[in-house]
Amino acid sequence: MNTLYSTAVTAIGGRNGTVRSDDGLLDLGLAMPGSLGGKGGATNPEQLFAAGYAACFGNAVIHVTRNKDRAIKDEDVEVAATVGLTPNGSGGFALAVALDITLVGVDQATAEAIVDEAHQVCPYSNATRGNVDVALNVKTR
Repeated sequence: MNTLYSTAVTAIGGRNGTVRSDDGLLDLGLAMPGSLGGKGGATNPEQLFAAGYAACFGNAVIHVTRNKDRAIKDEDVEVAATVGLTPNGSGGFALAVALDITLVGVDQATAEAIVDEAHQVCPYSNATRGNVDVALNVKTR
C-alpha cells in the first residue's frame, strides 16, 4: 500500500503536557479541561480530534463532488465536530462524535446523499466506524 501522507506528533506529559509535530508547525501546551477537574486554559486531545475530523470530513465532501454536476467548493461546506468523552462501562473511556454539516447551494436530499458518500471515504470516519458513535446532522443554506 502506498502511503499518501505521513506525519509524526510527540506528546510529552499526557493531558497536562505538550504536543509537537515533527515539522514544528504544531507545538501546543495541553491541559485537562476544567469540567474533568483540570486547570483548563489550553487545548486538549478531544479538541484536536474534533478539529482534525471536521477538516477532514469537509474535504471528503469536496472530494466526492469533484466529478458531479454540482461540485461543492471550499466555502460551501462547514463542518462543526463535537467530541464527547464518556465512560465505557469497563473502567475506561470512549468517544462520541456529532458532525453538524452545512452545505450551500444544494437541496436537503442531495446534501444528505453527499454526506453519506463522504462518510464512506473520510479517513476519520473509516477509522472510527464500529468503534465510535458518530451522528451526522445535515442541513442546507
